[in-house]
Order: sequence, then structure tokens, then C-alpha cells
Amino acid sequence: MADKKLIIDGNSLTLDQIDLFISGNLKVEIAKKSIPQINRSRALIEKWVDGEEPVYGVNTGFGEFSNVRISKENIKKLQENLILSHAVGCGENLPPAIVKIMMLLRLNALVKGYSGIRLSTLQLLLDMMNLNIIPVIPSQGSVGSSGDLVQLAHLVLAMIGKGRVQLIKNINNEDEFSNKIYQSRAILKRYKLKPVTLEAKEGLALINGTQMMTSFASYISIRAKKLNKLSDIAASISHEALRATDKAFDERIHLLRPFPGQISTAKNILSMIKNSEIRKSHLRGHEKVQDAYSIRCVPQIHGASRDAIDYVCSRVKIEINSVNDNPIIFSDTEEHIEGGNFHGQSMALAMDFMGIALSELANVSERRTERMVNGALSGLPRFLANDGGLNSGLMIAQYTAASLVSENKVLAHPASVDSIPTSANQEDHNSMGSIAAQKCFRIMHNLENVLAIELMTAAQALEFLKPLNPGIGTSVVYNEIRKNVKPLVKDRLLYDDVKAILTQIKNDSLLSAVEKIILLN
Repeated sequence: MADKKLIIDGNSLTLDQIDLFISGNLKVEIAKKSIPQINRSRALIEKWVDGEEPVYGVNTGFGEFSNVRISKENIKKLQENLILSHAVGCGENLPPAIVKIMMLLRLNALVKGYSGIRLSTLQLLLDMMNLNIIPVIPSQGSVGSSGDLVQLAHLVLAMIGKGRVQLIKNINNEDEFSNKIYQSRAILKRYKLKPVTLEAKEGLALINGTQMMTSFASYISIRAKKLNKLSDIAASISHEALRATDKAFDERIHLLRPFPGQISTAKNILSMIKNSEIRKSHLRGHEKVQDAYSIRCVPQIHGASRDAIDYVCSRVKIEINSVNDNPIIFSDTEEHIEGGNFHGQSMALAMDFMGIALSELANVSERRTERMVNGALSGLPRFLANDGGLNSGLMIAQYTAASLVSENKVLAHPASVDSIPTSANQEDHNSMGSIAAQKCFRIMHNLENVLAIELMTAAQALEFLKPLNPGIGTSVVYNEIRKNVKPLVKDRLLYDDVKAILTQIKNDSLLSAVEKIILLN
């Protein structure tokens, strides 16, 4: 990356770069070193079009029709028909940020130079992405094995001037997601771009990949690493509110069971509550022997999710720099090999695992919220209400968290254990990775809301412990929340409070404020 540009070569893209690509609206360029390989593979496709040998997707039909030979004069029509026939999506449209990552990932896979696509075709995809011309793509229809065929076909539909697009100035602004929808041909003309006429194999190269599920996986992985830290932050301020003991976070315990995530989480909690007046006050004759699991076992629970998230990120990193279409062109030996790199099983399993890991972070967060609003468990006013009875306080906030956690338990059922054969049983095992990824996306958003509720609850609980101050990290959290959410003195509309804290979670301002003081693991 140089001069705020992202240079892609098919081999070195990272999740951090994708984060900057979306948050900073980075412009993308194709690495110059990739161009010769792209051109060599394309030259082979041109050679094979004129040859006698059948080459899948170049001069044959697709799927069950792979045994049908296509004449040279119908090669272009074959590729256009592929896009038209495969664009059969339904359901809500994908978020523009997910589509833009899809465009980046498909481009990154193709610039490796093993797909036989023309450089000029890649340039159109690049130009659309850099101009934030975002194809409108329905979310449902992929079984996740010959890639995300349906969604990528809708993407290519925009490139050939027969699809629909949005113009998104700020991909991070959800208020823009309902922008006007345009016919792609008109927008391409406005920006002096010419719709592509697909040549041999180009339609197949563009749609035969895992980019929708991997786009979700990339976005979720980026957010998950931050949400794991935010879960530690929420647990630490709840720890203060419940006047818990810090014995369970002693490093000596965790070194005897040395899971990396467990050790990191314990360190984070101790760093957050360091110098806590609340903690010190309870060392004087009020020390608990031990706390409930939702506090005492935070290192073990959060740590297991942390290790799972790290594992998933390692799988996603491999996938975003992989060739995953078919056939694959080896220009050095002038071979084409038909295989199955488009199969989404790796991402399907990874997204199911990620969904479980994030669900558990939400699950234990809600339990801490329950302990804080339950006067019998917390020793605080019931439901953290002033003048309880007249005021209900945070009674129903816990209901909402419970609802979201229950929903996550349903969503966490793995999609990858299912398979429905397609294409006349030629494609007889499908990954359902697209379903796993979209379920995980919903779980992630539910977790954000559950954490917002826990943070709101813990901040309110601290009001009843004044004038004692929390630790160096938890003080930052409390003060950051109080910038937008005032203490609850009497019942008011809590929806606005939850939304305000949710905004701090989504825009990373709360995490950034903490990490200015404490570098979390």
C-alpha cells in the first residue's frame, strides 16, 4: 500500500487492508508485476478457442452441459447467456460494503493470472469499484459450491450493462444504503465507461468463486477481533459494577492452562480494572471467595472465542489470496486443469465456527447483565432503578438481550452440515457457505446490541457505587458512555440509549478511547 492506495497482486491482501479499504475508501490498483501473467493466461484461452480440444467453459457448456461443444461463433453468446441464466437471486439486497469487498476479492483472485480473463475486463471492475458504482445484488440463491454463482452473476450483470447499481459516496454510512437504484448502462455511460462484451471464459472466470461468502467472512473477521476486545471491556466494567474479586484473573492460574486467548483475556481484565477504588474498597473485609462463572470464567469463555476467531481469520486470510475458479490455467506448462477450488467448504465451516464463537460472547454478556439488574445477586437496587416500582429501570433491557441471545442460539446451528445436490447431481455436494456467512453476519449484529445493553447497564450500576471510582480502563469506558447517555434518574426511552452506545461500538470510538490508555491484547 502506498500513497493511500491499495496495490493488489493476488497474494498479499490482508484483513487490515480490507478494513482500511472500506473505512478509508481507498483507491485500488493492479500491481504491475501481475500484468504479464494475466496476459499469458489470456493468450492461452485465445489459442484454445481455435483448437480441437474441449476446454470446460471455453468451448463447452457448463455443469451438466459440459459435454456439449460450443462453436466458435457462439463463444461470446455462451458467456453472456451464462450471466443472464445465473442471475436468479432473490431476497433483500446485500449491503453495499459487502458488495464492494466482493468486487475487491474477485479482482484479487483474478489478478493472480490463472483464470484467463482479459486485463481490460478487470480494468472495468476496478474502475467501477474505485468510483463506488456498486452493483445491486440479491442476498439469496447461493449454495456455495460452484462458488457464489448467483450473486457474482448479478455483479457481472452490472458490468455488461444489463444490471442495476447504486452510487455510494460513503460506503460506511448506512443512511445511504437506500440510495436511488440506477440501470448500470446509464451510469457506466455517465462515467464514460463502456460495458464489457464478454469473451471466451470471462463470464465463467468472473462468477466461479467464493467471493460473497468470503466478503462476509472478511467483514465479520475484522469486526470480530474488535468485538472480542469490546467483550473484555464490557466484562471489566460489569466486574466493577458487581464488586467482583480479581483473584480469578491471576496470571499464575492461566499459565497452568496456557490457551493464548485465555491468557490474553485475563491480562485485559486486570489492565482495565487497575487502580480501581471500587476494587480496593472490597479488599477491606468484603472480599468474595469466588464469583459466578459469567465473571470468574471470563478468561476461559472469552478466551475460547478469541482463539476460535483467530483460527477463522487465518482461514479467511488464505481464501482471500487464493485462486478459486475452474478450470485453472497454468501458462508456464500451457495446461488447463479442471478441479474444485470454487467449493466453499472451508469458508462454510469457518463461518459456522465463527457464529458459535460470537454467540457465546453474547450469551455470557447477557448473563452479566442479568446479574446486575437482579438485586438479589448484585446487592444493587432492583433493575438499577431509582424509586423502583414507579420506575422499572433496566428491567426490559435484559429482556431484549435475552431475546437476541436466544435468536443467536437458533442461528448458530451449522449450515455446513446440510447439502442439497444441484445441476442434475453433477454438483452433488454443496457447502451452503453463503448461508453460514449470512447467519454469522446476523449473529455479529446481535452481539453488538447485547454488548451495548451490557455497557449501558454497567454504567448505570456504577452510579450507585459513587463516589468510588472504577479502574483506569473502566473509567474511560464509563466517561465515553456518559458523553451520549446520561445516568438514568427516572424511566425514559431506552431505545435511544442503546442506539447511542451501539454507534460507539460500530464506529470504534469506544474501543479507540480505551486503547489510547490501554493497549488491549
